[in-house]
Amino acid sequence: MAAKTFEFIWVGTDKRGKETNGELEATSVSLAKAQLRRRGINVKSIKKKAKPLFGGGGKKIKAADIALVTRQLATMMKAGVPLIQSFEIVADGIENPRMRSMVNSIRGDVAAGNALAGALGKHKDQFDELFCSLVNSGENSGTLETMLDRVATYKEKTEQLKAKIKKAMTYPIAVVIVALAVTSLLLIKVVPQFAETFQSFGSELPAFTLFVLNISYFAQDYYLIIFGAIAIAVVLFNRAKKTSPAFNDRLDEIALKAPIVGTIVHDAVIARFSRTLSTTFAAGVPLVEALESTAGATGNSVYKKAVLRIRDDVTGGSSLYAAIKSSGLFPNMLLQMVSIGEESGALDEMLDKVANHYEEAVDNAVDSLSSLMEPMIMAVLGVLVGGLMVAMYLPIFMLGSVV
Repeated sequence: MAAKTFEFIWVGTDKRGKETNGELEATSVSLAKAQLRRRGINVKSIKKKAKPLFGGGGKKIKAADIALVTRQLATMMKAGVPLIQSFEIVADGIENPRMRSMVNSIRGDVAAGNALAGALGKHKDQFDELFCSLVNSGENSGTLETMLDRVATYKEKTEQLKAKIKKAMTYPIAVVIVALAVTSLLLIKVVPQFAETFQSFGSELPAFTLFVLNISYFAQDYYLIIFGAIAIAVVLFNRAKKTSPAFNDRLDEIALKAPIVGTIVHDAVIARFSRTLSTTFAAGVPLVEALESTAGATGNSVYKKAVLRIRDDVTGGSSLYAAIKSSGLFPNMLLQMVSIGEESGALDEMLDKVANHYEEAVDNAVDSLSSLMEPMIMAVLGVLVGGLMVAMYLPIFMLGSVV
């Protein structure tokens, strides 16, 4: 079990006698001082960083934050700024305390003589195995600034793709939730007011009005049970997603087969596969290892299993083209580009073109879906709310037949 680490704030002087300060993570004050001494810093004062009463020490670190920091580091290193100084500049511009603390911790590890890949590996929640592997390749080959640029591009493209898919899903879900909330409010609070008025009419109510009133009575009697059941279903769904691989596999299968959305999910998976394999292969990672890293980056269990089978076929001596074709899951365009890439020795370039094509396809599909969904959702909302209003006013319109 790993020892618990604490955040420390320190003040001291560097080798030139210039006063400096910062933050670092360590398991104790003595180890924190030892880290600073190895960096050539004479410590004047050091203390544990106080935890805030509220807010938990800053916002959660997001993948987009990691992409931004990687791009900043890549830009500064390409401009000739040393790595440690680059970390200091990046840390000074970060507002999120958690992110700033992590960057300072990495800077401290690197300043103490550790490899950047090893320092990043201590923060597994933010830097996955693929990220660390690519950085390690850059360090070993002496092309760290080039590799950071490639990793930054990869992270940016990946996050853009995720944002597009999220955009496609968020708007319809949000509108459906609002529609259900408005409908529930009308059924539980508004319709009963009309029901009291209808009792004094003394005539038979229209069938549509009776149907809506019966739904309203049911909603009034059981709304707590209904909302409770929905809440429990959401909790169970989230728990199953976190704990059940079989459940996640089934969700991934359903996502690929879903009408309209399935095409977007498929193209996004192909884009991630192509982008990841292109980046790792261009970084000099052997094809078999690159395929293993790519399997986890596809984001879909169906394709993850397929990529692992492709890896096994390539290990057995099969060409990448033949292995991908035998899976039966990848489009002809990717197959042809892989074939050309293998023959010409430009596999990474061909895969990069495939990734660009499918990322653009996802972007266009999301825009088209949004344009299609807006009128459909408005129509559904109109039917739900308008239908309830018509049902409530029908008896009033028919009052003439009673008089």
